[in-house]
Amino acid sequence: MRILLSLVIVSALLVSMASAGTVTGKISFTGAKPSVAKIKMNADPKCVKMHNGKDVESDAVVVNANGTLKNVFIYVKSGLSGKFPVPSSSVTFDQQGCTYHPHVLGMMVGQKLEIKNSDPTLHNVHSLAKNTKGFNVAQPKQGMKMTQTFDKSEVMVKVKCEVHNWMNAWIGVLDHPFFAVSDDNGTFTIKNLPAGDYELEAWHEKYGTQTMKVKVGASDSKTADFSFTGK
Repeated sequence: MRILLSLVIVSALLVSMASAGTVTGKISFTGAKPSVAKIKMNADPKCVKMHNGKDVESDAVVVNANGTLKNVFIYVKSGLSGKFPVPSSSVTFDQQGCTYHPHVLGMMVGQKLEIKNSDPTLHNVHSLAKNTKGFNVAQPKQGMKMTQTFDKSEVMVKVKCEVHNWMNAWIGVLDHPFFAVSDDNGTFTIKNLPAGDYELEAWHEKYGTQTMKVKVGASDSKTADFSFTGK
């Protein structure tokens, strides 16, 4: 009976995914391109050594070569109904070269966040969550790992290092899986979205937010392009 029930659930899920829609888009950037901020790591000689003394650029504003914007968090802000299963897979958040990788990421409420220290120096990971209990934990040794979770949604949770003041990142925590982060081409894709009318929001740490309404039909493919202007 259990096997039969499992097959029914899997079949229903496959049918649902097959009839779901996809939203793709591009995050354009217009206006004056800002000068790239350089990170000064002199406070920790180990960090400087990891980069062979070369300049390290900030990830706060990354304008791609094709005039698009990287590290924009795009998600379904409203229009969804029902509950969605939490992935069994974890999301990796790494401290590498005294910077966070990735700089912007998304995950679901209750999903595991695996935090790694790939550096041969002390880091202290401090989440500044407002809707849920945060954490503030040291990882003094290279190769250390820990797992954290968030029990409530929040867009966005800031994470910083209490040892290195230039280290910060952002985590979008949602109760659904319909989110994405713009890549090196400024593009994003949100898959398996049930048919419906939705409001999308695009968030950037410096340029704020923009919203857009989109109607998605069964087995539909829609385009949702955003544009941010430099200040």
